[in-house]
Amino acid sequence: MRTITATALRRLVVAAQGYAGRRRTATTREVADTIRQLSCVQLDSISTVERSHRIAISSRAGQYPSEVISRLLGSGRVFEYWAHEACLLPVEDWPLFAGAMQNGGRHWYGEVDRTHPHLADEILGEIRSRGALGARHFEGASEGGMWNWKPAKAMLDRLWNRGELVIAGRQGFQRLYDLPERVLPSAVLDATPASETERLRVLTLKAVAARGALTESGIVEHWRLRGGVARIRSTVDGLVADGLLERLQVDDGGTPVIVAAGAELDRPAPAAAVMLSPFDNLLWDRPFARRVLGFDHLIEVYKPEPQRVYGYYVLPFLWRDRIVGRADLKSDRANGTLIVKAFHREQGVRASGALDDAFDRALDRLRASIGLERVQR
Repeated sequence: MRTITATALRRLVVAAQGYAGRRRTATTREVADTIRQLSCVQLDSISTVERSHRIAISSRAGQYPSEVISRLLGSGRVFEYWAHEACLLPVEDWPLFAGAMQNGGRHWYGEVDRTHPHLADEILGEIRSRGALGARHFEGASEGGMWNWKPAKAMLDRLWNRGELVIAGRQGFQRLYDLPERVLPSAVLDATPASETERLRVLTLKAVAARGALTESGIVEHWRLRGGVARIRSTVDGLVADGLLERLQVDDGGTPVIVAAGAELDRPAPAAAVMLSPFDNLLWDRPFARRVLGFDHLIEVYKPEPQRVYGYYVLPFLWRDRIVGRADLKSDRANGTLIVKAFHREQGVRASGALDDAFDRALDRLRASIGLERVQR
């Protein structure tokens, strides 16, 4: 078993993310390619700074018009489904998730099929005759508390979870649902769902390629696989035996990591200066981020204000191959301003002109990707 240094591991993991080293503009194809490179991109509704997927994609591909994702969804080049969380995925991976769809996906929709059994046919009929529709197009009122969605919304979610509807775009951040056959390529829909063995092999390979290096628990966390490490250990062993993956010892004495076979281990430090979404792929495995990056990732949007350490919507600042600070940011769209409410350097990071310059570049790139005119520090 080869040994990798902790420094080389950190650089391998950061380099695999493909952060752009400078401000640029992305084409629609480059946005789709970035989603493919990452294997999946997490969606999140919070827009204090910008939607998480837009921060994640633009930090790699470059700035792009906000309607691009809806166009990619509507043209069947990407799809939404449960991966790490609700994510954007490349359309060719649909067969990897078709089995989960047949089993009902993640059951957020309650028992609406039992309480309102007529709704499925009614909703499918409306969409079939009228085209893509959102929840607001259906009548109904909330039944109870904030988590008890109106029956039509719950049924839409059930049909999406089961693959009977797909997301054909968004208006703002609101989903538009349509029939799969009107959106996705027939070759994808007609493909045989992947077997459990093949699915785990492909998902493992995709996670390692997208992240550069992972532990087995990191592979599980990447896809939020049920069953834990025990479920994939034989899969990893088989891929190592087949010469597709490789286990490496790490000179920090921690758990061995898994990389693509023959991965280049001696890499220079990446040149990027990037503001990361709190939900960026690099940070999904928090124990691994702590080990490899020395970064204790906190997401505090769900905490009461007195309990927050760094702020409400805090973006980690990656410079070269380290996270050197955290910025509490807010977009004032009415005035075209990205507001820096606070910046906290990580422990051991000294103030310097070079750090300030890199931070300014990262803020300017983020500002441009959101479509704002200025940064207020």
